[in-house]
Amino acid sequence: MASDQSALALRGLTKRFDRPAVDALDLTVRSGEFYALLGPNGAGKTTTLCMVAGLLQPDAGSISIAGIDALRDPVAAKQITAWVSDEPMIYDKLTPVEYLEFVAGLWGIDPAAAERSARELLVSLGLEANMNERCEGFSKGMRQKVALAGALVHDPRLIILDEPLTGLDALSARHVKGLLGERVRGGCTVIMTTHILEVAERMADRIGVISAGRLVAEGTLAELRQQNGRTDTSLEDMFIALVDHEAAAA
Repeated sequence: MASDQSALALRGLTKRFDRPAVDALDLTVRSGEFYALLGPNGAGKTTTLCMVAGLLQPDAGSISIAGIDALRDPVAAKQITAWVSDEPMIYDKLTPVEYLEFVAGLWGIDPAAAERSARELLVSLGLEANMNERCEGFSKGMRQKVALAGALVHDPRLIILDEPLTGLDALSARHVKGLLGERVRGGCTVIMTTHILEVAERMADRIGVISAGRLVAEGTLAELRQQNGRTDTSLEDMFIALVDHEAAAA
């Protein structure tokens, strides 16, 4: 259950490349909330999450993670944050257990606790039979699950996911969704981008729609429907209408 405390607060967040990718974005995600950030390709979703994760330096604005100024104290912010991109990056020559123990060692986690946590995560993601196989032979979906487990091994408070279900079959996607739901129920906060609107509709506490680097709509599914003036509108229809409206106004 989300509380009124802010897990993530973005104020005036701005990033330019050849044009504004993120344009003075204000966004707040509450503690214990599952927040889905939706938008068309090129809307600024990944750029926003990369700045939150500390992978890109913003041109302007502020990022607060659980009250920590992530630009002034990036190490403290990263200690309570997990980042998983749509392109999993793991060490092919390690087994999943070895990879998770290696990541846990970087965080200074006790080896016995790290091994226990690694095995629990891998079992929850349906990788029990593959724990001791080298990752080099894994499919993209399996690699994505190993990367997710590695991101969660230090028990982060904020989980940042950029298209986490890319490349996953239906069973693997169910494992990932189950694990994320379990983490949120345990008090973690998730902010996720996805093009699979059904996932956002079923899992998210609140949904934000971003277009041209700006937040153009936000709320629960019921609130978005109310803003749209129809109680029976699907998220897909609302998303398309919002994006088309913003494109026409540009």
